[in-house]
Amino acid sequence: MKKYTLFLLFCTLTLCVNAQRGFEAGGWLGVSNYFGDLNTNFRLDKVGPAGGVGLRYNFNNRIALRMGANFGVVQADDADSDNLFEKTRNLSFKSKIADASLMMEFNFLQYDHGSRDFFWTPYIFAGFGATKFDPMAKIDGEWVELRPLATEGQFKGEEYSLVAGHWAYGGGFKIDLSFEWSLNIEISARRMGTDYLDDVSTVYPDFDDLETAHGQIAVDLSDRSVELIGSDLFEQNGITEPVGQEGRQRGNSKNKDTYIYVGIGVMYYFGDLLCPYER
Repeated sequence: MKKYTLFLLFCTLTLCVNAQRGFEAGGWLGVSNYFGDLNTNFRLDKVGPAGGVGLRYNFNNRIALRMGANFGVVQADDADSDNLFEKTRNLSFKSKIADASLMMEFNFLQYDHGSRDFFWTPYIFAGFGATKFDPMAKIDGEWVELRPLATEGQFKGEEYSLVAGHWAYGGGFKIDLSFEWSLNIEISARRMGTDYLDDVSTVYPDFDDLETAHGQIAVDLSDRSVELIGSDLFEQNGITEPVGQEGRQRGNSKNKDTYIYVGIGVMYYFGDLLCPYER
């Protein structure tokens, strides 16, 4: 009888450990924001719309594997900076982003769908993925793709790729709305393997060569400080010539670009509650 009781207890505990095995799927909506050469002081003044879908597989009530596909819009403008060099550089960009990531997730607290006691937890996650982007700038009222113009003098065939790997990480808070549904609030970041999300990374090119290869519009979008000559900003700071000079710093290639998501979403749980929790 004693062995039979111990066997039942073992089976019950095993079921409880595995009670949260199963898939969750859902979506989220929120905002995105960029940090990089055109936003070095972590401004939050140009957030864009964002959203995505996700799939989570719970190994137990602590550990999960998650996959996600997201979209957003990021943008920045030197005119919003407090840094004199950045203001006079006068660059700006906007890009749609789409990414996919694979991450491991850890719940700080025991989290059991449908439980009265363990129905919420903060969590963290980390992993990797890839991002598709396409920086553009507005000139004369029209949006122009920047990569084909080689604004930093890239040779044909050596342009940066519009797909880049990234490290993904972040944290959030989840709470049950019912046994099947949960609310997830989280912030996540994508540290990219490229510095060209904003089309700014190294130095100003030879403008004669750039004009020959890509036309005057490439020169105009490479050095937009020309547009500020004679402005109050230049006159007040004694600046009489364009910032863009061949070989002069345009960006900082040592710091890769980053963007973040902040959002609220819901997830639907497809697993079964195997232990007799009270709800």
